[in-house]
Amino acid sequence: MDEKIEIGVIGGSGLYNMPGMSNITELEIDTPFGKPSDALIVGELHGRRVAFLPRHGRGHKLSPSEVPYQANIYALKSVGVKYIIAVNACGSLQEQYAPGHIVVPDQIFDRTEGHRPRTFFGNGLVVHISVAEPFSPQVAQAIYDASVAVGGTVHKGGTFLIVEGPRFSTKGESIAYRHWGMDIIGMTSAPEAFLAAEAEIAYASMAHITDYDVWHESEEAVTVEMVIQTIKKNTTLAQDAIAHMVANIDSWGGDYPVHSGLQYALITNPDIIPSDTRQKLDLLVGKYLA
Repeated sequence: MDEKIEIGVIGGSGLYNMPGMSNITELEIDTPFGKPSDALIVGELHGRRVAFLPRHGRGHKLSPSEVPYQANIYALKSVGVKYIIAVNACGSLQEQYAPGHIVVPDQIFDRTEGHRPRTFFGNGLVVHISVAEPFSPQVAQAIYDASVAVGGTVHKGGTFLIVEGPRFSTKGESIAYRHWGMDIIGMTSAPEAFLAAEAEIAYASMAHITDYDVWHESEEAVTVEMVIQTIKKNTTLAQDAIAHMVANIDSWGGDYPVHSGLQYALITNPDIIPSDTRQKLDLLVGKYLA
């Protein structure tokens, strides 16, 4: 890619149609891990090129378990993305996090069931990436600041419980998750955040609360209609916050530890890495194997 695209946004309907975005193009990308969820929508915003990717595909055709997470992250890496703003819908597991609020989580508790590929690596190349801090603190702070600046009710920090889906929780599960100390619940940040770390991209989530899951005694249990209604209401807020981040990238952008996270995570002797594996993963590890 000749053009510089540092910021990638992964989200749903509406987030690839930003007010004020110009020079919009669509990029169809093939990756060694298949095609991403959809074409990358690339446009110019405040003088910066930004890439948008609808996680579930336009029209929401992919379930959380069907999202091609590897291809999505690889595609963004291939166009030079250095920072990912992930926009997620989530349920609240705590009274103070109300529908319509935004949470910028700092931890993930992964309860997906192992059906989703969790790493780029294997086949003769072993990597043990550190994900003690699964969300980039710097990008998370920028999301928080931008969301506050555009008028959102925002909570900083919290543990994002990720379940397989596509079904919602039982009441027993929801109550148990609260007792575990989880704060919000969703279906898509794992393995997305972990793959971003392997791709050395700084990743953080803007999680929009749509419901109280099913634990709340005085609130209606989560439904698809409830989720969609809240997402529509929050679309403008998300767009405004993203635009604010793009306009102010010089104040928060930089080189962070995650951008060299593979340097000490590669454990395989380079001399024995199969040539096809080396070729497949050159975009991610080539600079360390040269």
